Amino acid sequence: MTYPNSAPPLELVVLEDDPQIRELLRVLLDGSPGFWCRHAFATGEDLLANLSAIQNALVLMDIDLGRGINGIETLRRVRISRPDLQVVMLTVHEDSESVFEALCAGAVGYLVKGISPVNLLAALTEAAAGGAPMSPQIARRVVKTFHVGPENPLTPREQEVLKLLCEGDSYRRIAEQLHVSGHTVRSHIKNIYEKLHVHSRAEAVVKALRDRLI
Repeated sequence: MTYPNSAPPLELVVLEDDPQIRELLRVLLDGSPGFWCRHAFATGEDLLANLSAIQNALVLMDIDLGRGINGIETLRRVRISRPDLQVVMLTVHEDSESVFEALCAGAVGYLVKGISPVNLLAALTEAAAGGAPMSPQIARRVVKTFHVGPENPLTPREQEVLKLLCEGDSYRRIAEQLHVSGHTVRSHIKNIYEKLHVHSRAEAVVKALRDRLI
């Protein structure tokens, strides 16, 4: 396909399980100058199975997908297989855990459903240009992570381990980078969980970012 008189349209891939919303997004994108909905999928599995057919496109992704893996897990797998693809979340979730899980998983933007068509198109254009579009209420949550947090209860070594956890490193990779044993890493992580009163990596990451512990 060639575009002799203008720049090619911004190609979008939509991942949305609600058929009405999925169709509305497709119609909006295809009916707006400069945009094109190349694919629209209902499940994360469908998107992952068709990654090879997606080239220079921006992915607009929901978190709750009804069945199968959710949007955040889909995002993690997309980033592993296709780190070149940019993903913007479009969801009803405004809680801090969902926001920070999505951003830590690699989302370049986070939009809340109910955003106006004009603002959605502007946000997608911003993302394609290298920006990080966020709905205002989400941006405020992110800004709060830069506020001074409580006194850090972690030791310097535990902070190093937590930083690597936030970067997505495995226990083995953390051990290699810090030149310690896997047993030592697990011991540090156990102490981190106890001090932060959390029970999972995701909870630890959210608390680390929200309270500026690293």
